[in-house]
Amino acid sequence: MTTVLHIDSSARAGRSGTDPHGSHTRRLSARFVARWCALRPHDTVLRRDVGFAPPPPVTGDWIHAAFTRPAARTDAMRETLRVSDELVDELLAADLIVAGVPMYNFGMPAQMKAYVDNIVRVGRTFGFDRAREGEPYWPLLTPYGKTLVLLGSRGDYGYGTGGRIAAMNHVEPHLRTAFGYIGITDVHEVAIEYDEFADDRLARSIADAETAVDRLVDRLVAGTDARRGAAA
Repeated sequence: MTTVLHIDSSARAGRSGTDPHGSHTRRLSARFVARWCALRPHDTVLRRDVGFAPPPPVTGDWIHAAFTRPAARTDAMRETLRVSDELVDELLAADLIVAGVPMYNFGMPAQMKAYVDNIVRVGRTFGFDRAREGEPYWPLLTPYGKTLVLLGSRGDYGYGTGGRIAAMNHVEPHLRTAFGYIGITDVHEVAIEYDEFADDRLARSIADAETAVDRLVDRLVAGTDARRGAAA
């Protein structure tokens, strides 16, 4: 079976098209997971809503605890890292991470940034050794072949690769870098644009994104089934 980690980070409650002022990213992530479960009903879905329950931000105590060898940590240090450990454990358990991440002022929501800061962990998701020849940092999750799906929304348009304001998009590039750093490099993206225009262009963008999500699910499920069959 595949374990899916479903993350939402929007500050908006509900889903667009269903709830007043609902979230586009919650709409896309829910659609993705529902279609996945319809095709693979026996898979496990883990739910993490950092939009409504954000992880604590990194502090000086957190950094001190994270860079202290586990055997030398005090009870207070372990408590400081407790939420981070829970988030890392979820990530390690997941084969597929589906994250709804809207653009807020050209970057990800603060809640999602707190999540990233908590899962990029020395000794757990990346290695560090000053004495290591060459690069002292290395990803720890590469051998597990995890996949990341980023489902976004943007008020303006043209933020995609090659778009008119692609250089102003610091959401997907940031997340690709952070997750790639810990060894998750199989990344797929779908986004809704034109939200602030609220016209036919938004309606077309939503429809196109939903079609893209459906096709992506079908493609990923087919790949998962093929790998499972080869391993059987």
